[in-house]
Amino acid sequence: MRIDFVRDMGGCRILGKVWDGWWRGPRVCSFHKITGFGTEARRQLQPRGSSKRSGSLGNQPFPGLLQPENLSREELVEVLRASVVDQKGPLVTLNKPQGLPVTGKPGELTLLSVLPELSQSLGLGEQELQVVRAAGKETSGLVLLSSCPQTTSRLQKFFAHSRRAQRPTATYWAVTDGIPATSEGKIQAALKLEHIDGVGLVVPVKSPSRKDILEGVKRTLSHFRVVAMGSSCALVQLQPLTVFPSQLQVHMVLQLCPVLGDHRYSSRVGTVLGQRFLLPAETTKPQKQVLDEALLRRLHLTPSQAGQLPLHLHLHCLRLPGSRPRDTPIELLAPLPPYFSRTLQCLGLRQQ
Repeated sequence: MRIDFVRDMGGCRILGKVWDGWWRGPRVCSFHKITGFGTEARRQLQPRGSSKRSGSLGNQPFPGLLQPENLSREELVEVLRASVVDQKGPLVTLNKPQGLPVTGKPGELTLLSVLPELSQSLGLGEQELQVVRAAGKETSGLVLLSSCPQTTSRLQKFFAHSRRAQRPTATYWAVTDGIPATSEGKIQAALKLEHIDGVGLVVPVKSPSRKDILEGVKRTLSHFRVVAMGSSCALVQLQPLTVFPSQLQVHMVLQLCPVLGDHRYSSRVGTVLGQRFLLPAETTKPQKQVLDEALLRRLHLTPSQAGQLPLHLHLHCLRLPGSRPRDTPIELLAPLPPYFSRTLQCLGLRQQ
């Protein structure tokens, strides 16, 4: 698979071709052939905090990092508009900033809550956008939106069918604190969502019973592959084959290699005399991720800055179906945020 380390948040590339055929049908919105995916969006819109050249990342600890909670509704709409990497037919693709929730409680500022304004801003009129696929709140990366209900339904059916067939459609990049014991493999774990001290946390379940499954425990599966390693860290490709909250973060904790910037689950990995081990998930409370002094020096961070480190988990690639069943799938690629690129530079992590 192709890896595209573009420095800014505003670009996206697509491999292959989409023809309007597979979207066609009675009363189904058409989606025209895509050529030069994202070129127009890159030329017209440059999101705030982005950087075209790696050398301009400077000494900022987290270049390009937004704080969506500090934005007004109008400012968030403008940020999302500047994050559009392509708009063709009924589909709109964004490169979502880290920290922006997709959904939330009534009255909260979320991606979903501003879709009507975003639709108007993009000139869609009464065709309101719907979320087809999106990175989670703490994750950066691709968001696929559609203004056509039939197209939304077809794509969601495609994703559901791919999960049943165990064909990955989403690829994430993660920087991990620690290097997995094997260069690639599968991570399987039964997970459940528990409320511990008023906080919703994902907890592994050993040998789940049929009753556990009926009560909400889910067997989860992810593929992983180490792309690069160095400085006791790794750049890891992750492909989830199931859908569960915080699945990838918990899976990497089970590998004793928490994702960099994971302030929710990384405390479950303990260290004694240089040896890592798992602490009980039910009794280990979330806390700011603790990094050793050598890693802090490489990242040029103080301990207090490390406590603000954003989660280094990025939805980099989505696979969409071609026009016909045997056609080559299309790959949407979203570049890494600038702070992610800075971390790769500091740690000397490169594609091998």
